[in-house]
Amino acid sequence: MSVQEIRLFGDPVLTTPASQVTVFDKELRNLVADLTDTMFDAPGAGLAAPQIGVSLRVFVWNIDDELGHLINPSLDLSEELQDGEEGCLSFPGLSFETPRSMRAVAKGFNMHGEPITVEGSELLARCLQHENDHLDGIVFIDRLVIEERKKAMAEIRNSDWFNAAQELGNTPVFKISPHATNGLGL
Repeated sequence: MSVQEIRLFGDPVLTTPASQVTVFDKELRNLVADLTDTMFDAPGAGLAAPQIGVSLRVFVWNIDDELGHLINPSLDLSEELQDGEEGCLSFPGLSFETPRSMRAVAKGFNMHGEPITVEGSELLARCLQHENDHLDGIVFIDRLVIEERKKAMAEIRNSDWFNAAQELGNTPVFKISPHATNGLGL
């Protein structure tokens, strides 16, 4: 299919909850292909539909050479937590230690409408949670403790991509997420 432009922090699509997929058709399969091509081109470990401007509950991942996609996911998370470096294609060059659950079980559908379950720990669990957050309008900096979030905001304000957006009059708006972070953030 084709590589799409990745939306950067400040684009409202990144902080808006995505809609459920209701039709499993060729257009949806094309979206999964576009997400996959864009993720590989970036390169990244995962990519959610809102990151390419499509407000639907779809994401893809490539962890340890396991390529997958999930539509309309729901997550069950372990109480055991992990800390690890996390970045995001919508925040170029930015990464921070981000608390996440150690294990995740994701249930949803594949692009043909068949139910699937994906179980992951460590990096795959982190990716499933990160991409699912995008579908809920949550970005990874929403998960940071307040001191780290302040550092992230300072790095964003000093970044080339942020300054380029300002010059074009597209200044990202910083705000606290209105979404529940399940005790893993603010």
